[in-house]
Amino acid sequence: MQNRIARISPANGEVLGWIDLTGIIPASELTGDEAVLNGIAYDAKADRLFVTGKLWPKIFEIKVVSGGRGK
Repeated sequence: MQNRIARISPANGEVLGWIDLTGIIPASELTGDEAVLNGIAYDAKADRLFVTGKLWPKIFEIKVVSGGRGK
């Protein structure tokens, strides 16, 4: 029940890092405790990543950049 996505190596299953999506959607737009991050889709043809959540009113296209806290 966290707003993080694990980046996992397809070669060996190792966790490479985390994508922290805390604050991507304002709490005022969520309807309750069940409104959690749970949808991830990758468009390989256009190299796009989409995220959404259960009961979220929006879908987000995000770009993952290296750096940050790494946790």
